[in-house]
Formats: sequence, structure tokens, C-alpha cells
Amino acid sequence: AAAAAVPLRVCHQEIVKFDLEIKAAVQDIRDCPGPLSALTELNAAVKEKFRQLRGRIQELEQMAKEQDKESEKQALLREVENHKKQMLSNQAAWRKANLACKIAIDNSEKDQLLQGRDILRQRKTTKESLAESASNITESLMGISRMMSQQVQQSEETVQTLANSSRTILEANEEFKSMSGTIQLGRKLITKYNRRELTDKLLIFLALALFLATVLYILKKRLFPFL
Repeated sequence: AAAAAVPLRVCHQEIVKFDLEIKAAVQDIRDCPGPLSALTELNAAVKEKFRQLRGRIQELEQMAKEQDKESEKQALLREVENHKKQMLSNQAAWRKANLACKIAIDNSEKDQLLQGRDILRQRKTTKESLAESASNITESLMGISRMMSQQVQQSEETVQTLANSSRTILEANEEFKSMSGTIQLGRKLITKYNRRELTDKLLIFLALALFLATVLYILKKRLFPFL
């Protein structure tokens, strides 16, 4: 009887140990923040603990049936029933913990998805704002280009008018010798407008260069936003 008491006591201690370990593991599952792979690992550990606990309860039940005294036998069988009920309670708590954990993980993933959508929406809004700003800049540059073109055309017309005037003055040179000073002034004006024409063309070139640089910048930001 003394020899049989040793494995009986050890079996009882192991049942209590596995019961406590299962309770702790169930709490870990309830507190698991995810991901699902971590939950799967915890469940695998709990399954192994239940397997070991079930084996010890079966051993204790077998020992109870082998007892000579009916009183001891019945006492051990009642203890076995209590352990089985406790195991069923632990299994129910395990299922509830799994359900709560999965719901929490699903909600977390939904929140992350919504946050990702908000970030994408913000990026889209930013891109649209940049595109609108670029469009406004392009329209402004085109307006400047048209204005410069008009000024160049006016300069050409002015130069043409002055050239016609110069030819008229040259043809009437003999008749209007007294107006030589006026003719020289006309030549100075022609030179001045020629210089202005060159300046206007340079401004147009600079405006076009700025326009192209802006377009390339926009294309770079749209096609290669990570650069």
C-alpha cells in the first residue's frame, strides 16, 4: 500500500500541475495580441497539456479501480470525477478564450486596413492637390507665354512700321534733308526695338524652360514617388 501511494501521490501532483498550466495558457490565449500564427502556437501547447492531463486522470482512475478498500476506491473515483469536471471547465474556458482572441485579432486587422485606406486616401488627396497646383502653374506659364508672344508680335509690327517709315524717309531724303535728326532718332528706335525683340525671345525661352522643368518634376513625383 505504501509503494502504491507514491505513484498515486505523484499522479495527483501532476494533475494539479497540468491544471494550473492549462489555466495559465488559456489566459495567455485570451491576452494574445496576434497574429494568428502566435495563437496557433499557443493552442498547440494547450492541446499537449490537455493530452497529458487526460492521461494522468486515466491513470488515477485506473489506480482507483485497483484499490482494495471500497472507501478508498470511491474516494479516488470521486476525485477523478472532480478532475474530469475541472478539465471540461478548462476546455470551455479555452474555447471562449479562442473566440475572444480571434475577434480581437479580426478587429485589429480591420482597424489596420481602415488606417491603410485612410493613408491611401490622404496620399490621393495630396496628389490631387499637387496635380491641381501644377495645372494652375501650367496655365499661368501658358498665359505668360501667350502674353510674350503678343508682345513679340507687336514688336515685329512696330519694327515693320519703323522700317517702312525708314524707307519712306530715305526715298524722300533729298526733300527732307532738314529732318536728318528725326531720321537718326528713328534708327535709334529701330535698334532699341530690335534689342527688345531679343529680350522678349530670351524671356520666352526661359518661360518654356521653367514650364518643361515643372512638367518633368510632376512626372517624376507621379511615376517615381519613392525617389
